[in-house]
Amino acid sequence: MEGILPLYKPAGLTSHDCVFKLRKILKTKKVGHTGTLDPDVTGVLPICIGRATKVAEYITDAGKAYIGEVTIGFSTTTEDASGEIVEQKAVDRMIPNEEIAAVFASLTGEIEQTPPMYSAVKVNGKRLYEYARQGIEVERPTRKVKIYKLELLSDEWIAEGDTLKFSFSVDCSKGTYIRTLAVMIGEKLGFPAHMSKLQRIRSASFTLDDCLTLEEVAEKMEKGEMEQWLLPLERALSHLPKYAINDKVAEKVKNGALLRVPDELEKTEGPIAVETADGGVLAIYARHPQKQGILKPVKVLRNEQD
Repeated sequence: MEGILPLYKPAGLTSHDCVFKLRKILKTKKVGHTGTLDPDVTGVLPICIGRATKVAEYITDAGKAYIGEVTIGFSTTTEDASGEIVEQKAVDRMIPNEEIAAVFASLTGEIEQTPPMYSAVKVNGKRLYEYARQGIEVERPTRKVKIYKLELLSDEWIAEGDTLKFSFSVDCSKGTYIRTLAVMIGEKLGFPAHMSKLQRIRSASFTLDDCLTLEEVAEKMEKGEMEQWLLPLERALSHLPKYAINDKVAEKVKNGALLRVPDELEKTEGPIAVETADGGVLAIYARHPQKQGILKPVKVLRNEQD
């Protein structure tokens, strides 16, 4: 069994929980996810099966899109609804949409974020959430991320007690913490805030429309139909620049040969998908660190034995 399974992750499960369940359902150990989604978050979680696990990092590195909800009025230890309240401040005014739009504009583009203590980021070989559970506060590394688009989804506010809620959509780079983004939105509006709901609607080229639930996977597996629902590993690489080669060069690529940088990719700095005329990706190449104008294989996906 080989391919990409875009899974709809339900609330209450970690990404690893989903992998554990799928290994049992699919009766294979070679299953891997493509980036952690918090237990409370639902939505698109691409799962790589078989040889497709080789391309998991390229899905992880691609952009993501979410629909979320910010609650203004109190912040939490985890920056989402599952944490304990840290700070409260009654929202005593209606915030005009123009003010929110200005805040969104200020957070669009390259921004700096400090990961929450309850996150999987490693500091000195240990996950931040491990420190947090022990009540230890450590210095966290600030990182640069990109917010490509941040929009208010509705003109309507939801008022609950001393809080206000509103929904937003965001397109962002890998490594973006939407929980932290919600806190940043609140800070710029002058109130403590947290992320009260979140759904991932896209990961790389995979969307909600592509997804199957765990129940649907089990059902299709039982009927012997699962393999036809798996997407080819090429879908995971659709966002990469392509280098089409002929059959003669293809044999060399399968053996890890060096290639000259084609004119059309002269300005490309990142990974390149080397593919055959029919669109099958044989390998991922990148610029040679010592030899100018030369590409070297980073990962061969199909070799002579295939």
